[in-house]
Amino acid sequence: MTDGTTDLADWSCPAPLRDHPVVVMGHGGGGALSAELTEHLFLPAYGGEVLAGLADSAAVTMGTARLAFSTDTYVVRPLAFPGGGIGDLAVNGTVNDLAMSGAVPAYLSCAFLLEEGTPMSTVGRVADQIGAAARAAEVQVVTGDTKVVDSGHGDGVYVNTSGIGLIPDGVDIRPGRARPGDVVILSGPVGQHGIAVLSVREGLSFGTEIVSDTAPLHGLVQEMLLVTRDIHVLRDPTRGGLAASLNEVARASGTGVVLDERAVPVPEPVAAACAFLGLDPLYVANEGRLVAFVAREDADAVLEAMRAHVLGRDAAVIGACVAEHPSVVVARTALGASRIVDLPLGEQLPRIC
Repeated sequence: MTDGTTDLADWSCPAPLRDHPVVVMGHGGGGALSAELTEHLFLPAYGGEVLAGLADSAAVTMGTARLAFSTDTYVVRPLAFPGGGIGDLAVNGTVNDLAMSGAVPAYLSCAFLLEEGTPMSTVGRVADQIGAAARAAEVQVVTGDTKVVDSGHGDGVYVNTSGIGLIPDGVDIRPGRARPGDVVILSGPVGQHGIAVLSVREGLSFGTEIVSDTAPLHGLVQEMLLVTRDIHVLRDPTRGGLAASLNEVARASGTGVVLDERAVPVPEPVAAACAFLGLDPLYVANEGRLVAFVAREDADAVLEAMRAHVLGRDAAVIGACVAEHPSVVVARTALGASRIVDLPLGEQLPRIC
């Protein structure tokens, strides 16, 4: 299953100390260390009620318009992987952050951070990816920036995208709106993106090609909003995977979440790869999936609308919000036992987006 030369220690991210005096890889992993960095350093420095909501995108008002605004930086290695590349992620990731507020994405900025010595052909391929992904998502790249750092002080190409979109009237989607009784729906199988990137980066073979799920989700979200505008929460489980997203919602809303592990769709090749590598697919990153918290009376109709869309055809109910064990996610296992699904400290697979 490997080429015989792979050193698996290189991709294993050891758990750093929480009081570490310097930045460690775990601070960018979307887990507990990322949350602590944001809550204890950035939030006190910046302040502001909108930022304190810690949503995937900020909902702001300008005149009579409600806009979603988001930014993200992409440092994936390698630059290309089965199913996509850094250019696809740069567009789809920001589009999806906007969509998690219910917004219709409209405009993106795109900034390149290039390392001296990077082939122009590589930069051109990434730019072409960004253009194609933007056209597919029906958004426009309208401004940008380029900076170059000395050789040895970068990793070829880093990309930052920011985006804005319009939030429809009557839509209020944010992590704090989850409430006991809500049904939790996942739009499709988990773990494909993280394993796809790992397979290329480390030269691993799992008997079949695992392809990233990277895709723009705003079309799926708009179909869901046609059923009801009262969707409580949407999250795209990227860094930290499904486990991180569920924990973020549980903590923001003060509700408990019960997850039925058997109901979470995991593709067989991903399950086999995770078993071989000692990974939990709940913590592996995705780039084309969403998790929705909706009122029980709306759940069946929302699920039906999701399954009618190409990006939601494998959608499944995977759990519910409860009043018990507030702010804690508990999984019911296939053996009938229960376990706490905690926020990961860092991330299992570094550099996946």
